[in-house]
Amino acid sequence: MSAGTFAFAAASTTSTGEAVQFWVLGTVAVLGALATVLMKKAVHSALSLAATMIILAVFYLTNGAYFLGIVQIVVYTGAIMMLFLFVVMLVGVTAADSLKETIRGQRWLAAACGLGFGILLIAGIGNASLRQFNGLGQANSGGNVQGLAALIFTKYVFAFELTGALLITAAVGAMVLTHRERAERAATQRERSEARVREGKQLPPLPAPGVYARHNAVDIPGLLPDGTPSELTVSPTLRARGQIRDVSGQALAELAALEQRSGDWLERGHSEDTKGAAK
Repeated sequence: MSAGTFAFAAASTTSTGEAVQFWVLGTVAVLGALATVLMKKAVHSALSLAATMIILAVFYLTNGAYFLGIVQIVVYTGAIMMLFLFVVMLVGVTAADSLKETIRGQRWLAAACGLGFGILLIAGIGNASLRQFNGLGQANSGGNVQGLAALIFTKYVFAFELTGALLITAAVGAMVLTHRERAERAATQRERSEARVREGKQLPPLPAPGVYARHNAVDIPGLLPDGTPSELTVSPTLRARGQIRDVSGQALAELAALEQRSGDWLERGHSEDTKGAAK
């Protein structure tokens, strides 16, 4: 057997170690992909996707695609996924926000689309037949990075330039949308205050929450001179959540009666203790 035939046979066969590595890491990659979709917390989903991307990079490296493996780790896992992770951690997306369904029936539609994609993927893999790797040794003969560069800048140069133009257009469009030059003179503070007066908005600061006995809380509205609660003294968010404490006349009367009964009970107990001490 010649050296070329031996090299071709080694490149076209799978060793036991490669098979074990594929099944172990492939299982972990599939579990990470499922965890990305099924995890309730966005941070856990991002970490699971990062683990799956790292395993894909290992697959690239073991198959001789060194450039793709390094790019997978540095660009996708190290830059993009970590950016997503830090943004999610800073914004603080909760499980309640992620599980809120804004479009009716979107979960069933997503499940149907996922099932259809899975059936197509399984059918395509089942019909595929790959018994040997043609051209892998020839492509990596001068080095994986050199061979990839030769293909990008010769055979696929048009697609490469078109992709670069699309990415640059997207970046420039994002910058234009986020940064706009001011076309008119900025209003001064006096002009803004005069506009607020003309619009009839709340000019002074909002009144502070109510203060009752030992309480000074934001969920207790303040009382107007006639004894009615002021709607401006509490946050609209607390009111929407139903976390505003009742300070109506009836509630205050019930509280006063309760304090009176407590005082009577304490005075009665004190008098009984005094009589017992005198005896």
